[in-house]
Amino acid sequence: MIGKDVPYALLMAIAEQPDDILRRGLAHLQEAEFVYETQLFPDLEHTFKHALTHEVTYGSLLQERRRQLHAQIVAAIERLYADRLSEHVERLAHHAQRGQLWGQVVRYSRQAGNRALDRSATRDALAHFDQARAALRELPESQERTEQHIDLCFEQRAALYPLGEFARLDAVLNEARALAEGLGDQRQLGRVLAYQAHLQSILGEHARAIEAAESTCAIAEAVGDLGLRVVANYYLGLALWNAGDPRRAAEFLRATIALLEGAPLGERFGMAGLPAVFARWALAAVLAELGEFAEALAAGEKGLRIAQTAGHPYSEVWARFGFGYAHLRHGDFAQATRMLEPGLALCRGMEIRFSLPFVAATLGSAYLWSKRAADAVPLLEEAVEAVTAMGMLGLRSWSITFLAEAYLLLGRVAEARGQAEQAVALARAQQQRGWEAWGLKLLGDVHAHVPAEAEQAGDAYRQALALATELGMRPLVAHCHFGLAKLYRQTSKREKAQEHFTTATTMYREMDMRFWLEQAEVEIKELA
Repeated sequence: MIGKDVPYALLMAIAEQPDDILRRGLAHLQEAEFVYETQLFPDLEHTFKHALTHEVTYGSLLQERRRQLHAQIVAAIERLYADRLSEHVERLAHHAQRGQLWGQVVRYSRQAGNRALDRSATRDALAHFDQARAALRELPESQERTEQHIDLCFEQRAALYPLGEFARLDAVLNEARALAEGLGDQRQLGRVLAYQAHLQSILGEHARAIEAAESTCAIAEAVGDLGLRVVANYYLGLALWNAGDPRRAAEFLRATIALLEGAPLGERFGMAGLPAVFARWALAAVLAELGEFAEALAAGEKGLRIAQTAGHPYSEVWARFGFGYAHLRHGDFAQATRMLEPGLALCRGMEIRFSLPFVAATLGSAYLWSKRAADAVPLLEEAVEAVTAMGMLGLRSWSITFLAEAYLLLGRVAEARGQAEQAVALARAQQQRGWEAWGLKLLGDVHAHVPAEAEQAGDAYRQALALATELGMRPLVAHCHFGLAKLYRQTSKREKAQEHFTTATTMYREMDMRFWLEQAEVEIKELA
């Protein structure tokens, strides 16, 4: 009844046998090789030698007797380990469920699920939360049950995100929203809106995402809830970045970090990862788009340090992505690779499906510019396939741009053209102005490879330049000037080429983008 592993103290508490008789019985079972001792200190414990023996013996008991004994085991554990119940929540949830103690099933299963989330074991966490949900249905209707139901929806969400199960996630959030509205609970409604904002951003519904996140910010200020303010600012920052407003995004991400000053680093505020890490990976990525690399790299480094100190793998994956992305945009591909390769290994080893395309696309691009095209293309294609399979429409333009760039550098111009055109069309359809600018710049590169398409190349570069300038995306502005300079050199417009080379090199130097500065200087020598 207790399970395959049997602590002696627990067995003594439910066996209703004197100590000497119980020990003789155990000795007899050991002699017959049914069980053996697994530890003597600090507590004596036995285990079954064969799982089949355990299963057959368990099955020989009448169902009602099993239920009664499981309930007794729950009571015994609660009594014996009252000062450290958190260490036994998985066992308590199991026995409570078998003993049909539905209230305790909900409580202990939720605790077990959150313990699993703390170690990034999302599949285990989801199984515990599903068990809690089934038990919740057995309880009579009440406000307390509804409140627990909402909390459980949020906990399921934290497990579903890393697994990339967005259809189920959408259903869970809609369920939580209806319950919160029914209760008139503004704080819980604010949390639902924040989580829906993130999901809408992933699915490419950026205007709705920003609106929902802004509503959350208003609710958070009204109710004065720190956790809700943290969540609201973070998701609004993400929504603005994905929609193509990196400057405003940076404001809200900095505000998130400021709100977290003094809060415990391990506090998740209901999120799947650590907000102190999440805000910093996102800030690192956003600042890299703006060319503020010193602050970007500092944020990325601190985020990784916090994640590793906390021992939270899911948070570490995102910290590595943000830090690696900043290095990539800076042009330090060796550092980006060192940061991202362990992140990819974590994604694969722990089934962190949601993060994988982010890490794979960025690492693939780092490989590409490190002249490792054979390693780059499979990763970039995997990233695009993963984004498509999970329905992450908000990420398709971003990921496709990286793949198009790889095809172009490998001389696969027709494929690069198709991908670049698709990236621009997707970005425009979803009003992602930042990714539209990157796509247009790449489309300029594609046209520049065909001498007869010089005019189209110039148009694409200028459109990208105008957008990037408006959005404050200085590295992309510099790249557009570099592209125009090379185009004008090819068309023998030396004066214009020199003008754009000068602008590009000045900007690269100001942002300490050494790789790209060296590339530009080589081109200038060829012009001379």
